[in-house]
Amino acid sequence: MKPAIVYLRVSTSEQGRSGLGLAAQEAAVRQFAQAEGFEITAVLTEVSSGKNGLDARPVLKDALARAKKLKAPVLVAKLDRLSREVAFVSGLMASKVPFFVANLGVDVDPMMLHIYAAVGQKEREMIGERTKSALAAKRAADPSWKPGPKTTLGAHKRKEALSRGSQSGFKAADEFASRVRPMMKQYQASGMSLAGIAEQMNMLGVNTARGGQWYATTVVRVLGRTA
Repeated sequence: MKPAIVYLRVSTSEQGRSGLGLAAQEAAVRQFAQAEGFEITAVLTEVSSGKNGLDARPVLKDALARAKKLKAPVLVAKLDRLSREVAFVSGLMASKVPFFVANLGVDVDPMMLHIYAAVGQKEREMIGERTKSALAAKRAADPSWKPGPKTTLGAHKRKEALSRGSQSGFKAADEFASRVRPMMKQYQASGMSLAGIAEQMNMLGVNTARGGQWYATTVVRVLGRTA
């Protein structure tokens, strides 16, 4: 059995979200470790934003140090548990400590890891841009409106604001489609069904442009969208 360190991470906003909880992550990594012949020597847990750098992630630094000392890899459930920033993931790949992502397997091509990281980062940036556009549209419609200290637009208000900025929304959707379409076409060329592509995207932790889950119908829309 090969030794390995397990790293689990949630942000405070994600702790109750399905599929991102600590228990779900640990179960996925343990199943992966058993299948690949790894002996887990430590399970380290951190509550921190995926946007934070390594200096603000003491538990991850500890995990990397332990792994380097044991000459062992770090195991995570999903790539975004390490980070949602391409530069961060690239830096880890360039270090002397290997890491494996349970839902990608041990044989994933390094270039594909960069692609997955880039798609995840772009998707997060687009969500932020859409939120800013919605808030700007709301303020333009009602200059006296101010959000609460921890509130965002309600569902119906957000829909109303986004409809006012539909042009920028279409542009953002086109940009997102151009990012994920090559990956989907690669899966399609290998013989994977539309439903299979949707399942694969969900397993990778890549959300749709609206932040939701993939289905065959949403895959069709992306593949058929004119960039």
